[in-house]
Amino acid sequence: MSVTSEASTSWKGSLVDGAGEIAFESSNQGPFAVNWKARSEGSTSVTTPEELLAAAHSSCFTMALSHALSQNGTPPQSVETTASVTFIPGTGITGSHLNVSAVVPGISAEDFDRIAGEAKAGCPVSAALAGIEITLEASLA
Repeated sequence: MSVTSEASTSWKGSLVDGAGEIAFESSNQGPFAVNWKARSEGSTSVTTPEELLAAAHSSCFTMALSHALSQNGTPPQSVETTASVTFIPGTGITGSHLNVSAVVPGISAEDFDRIAGEAKAGCPVSAALAGIEITLEASLA
């Protein structure tokens, strides 16, 4: 069975002076404001395509890691992941850094690092982002 997720964006105006809204059609969430200023300068109140990629990457990786740890016989008590996606105007998206901390009873740091690396490589969003550098910082809490 395949699942298709949908989001839509409406935009008014030019790139620099315009603004838009993003809606997650599949989950009926939003709208979320989006504009060039937030994308090129940062914002604490307006989202960006890179923030949306970071959300997708952190959630996908977290699910992949949780599954891999469970398959290893060491299911996690908790997993906290932050993805930091970098955008450089004029260049584009240059990387995604995953920073994960997990509580996993009965696992060695070496096994955790190995499994986290495998989850990074096997995460479908990582595969979709294959054109950029993806880095990982993993630690047991």
